[in-house]
Amino acid sequence: MLSRRSFLHSVAAATAVLPLGVSHAAEPFRRTGKSHLRPALAAYSFRDDLTPGKDGAPAKMDLFQFLDYCADHGCEGAELTSYYFPKNVTDTQLAEIRHYAHLRGMPISGTAVGNDFCHPEGPVRDQQIAHVKEWIRKATLLGAPHIRVFAGTAKGTSKDEAKKRCIAALEECGEAAGKAGVFLGIENHGGIVAESADLVDILKSVRSPWVGINLDTGNFHTEDPYVDLAAIAPWAVNVQYKAYIRRKGQSEDDPRDDARIFKILRDAGYQGFVALEYELKESPWVRVPKILEEMKPFMG
Repeated sequence: MLSRRSFLHSVAAATAVLPLGVSHAAEPFRRTGKSHLRPALAAYSFRDDLTPGKDGAPAKMDLFQFLDYCADHGCEGAELTSYYFPKNVTDTQLAEIRHYAHLRGMPISGTAVGNDFCHPEGPVRDQQIAHVKEWIRKATLLGAPHIRVFAGTAKGTSKDEAKKRCIAALEECGEAAGKAGVFLGIENHGGIVAESADLVDILKSVRSPWVGINLDTGNFHTEDPYVDLAAIAPWAVNVQYKAYIRRKGQSEDDPRDDARIFKILRDAGYQGFVALEYELKESPWVRVPKILEEMKPFMG
């Protein structure tokens, strides 16, 4: 049996060889065991209900009620998007949410922030990086293991230059994330990562084992989105599942091929949460329960 002293010595030795935040992160994550998928729900699915009215009316739903909804609908995780916390949320309020989630038996699968890492050096870029670092701190208080982040847009410069800026910001934030034990998942969300090759190129350049991909199944609008999803799946640290696929040049959505989507995840050995992020026009109160049921056979 490994004693506490032996464990600490082994950790210290490993850290001496491999500094925190530096690893062969350029390669896909190595996972042991079979693929294991856990259904979750993203708060963004109920964005209209979680957002206060423009006339000052309170939101129709709060995060405590969202946690109740997840628990009542068989989810194994709840993704609490940062947008729906109080503007100046306190550490006490974060602890209260964590306390409530635990008593409801509802793991917080992660959170998500809005950011842009492609700004040139200056106060705007500094603010973007500081914002992500602050949410790394908040994620630890919530007990959230993952934060969805964005890459950004080129802003009048070349894509290569924008990618360099993004890589530098991810490395800086990845160092903070590693110290906190929180994963950062950069999402395939248009801009400089509208195509899988650019996203993989960025991941291969970031030297942190705490930076991966937040794989969004509906965000590639390419000739064959399934091919692009397969290309990034080995680096996935979180999955956001959309109820549609939209190919390049199409204004209408294609029927999603769930069998193909979930096979891509399993073939990549992905293990973790698959959070439904609902964006269709029909009310989430009507469609979300149906889609959660449709996902179940593929979870296994």
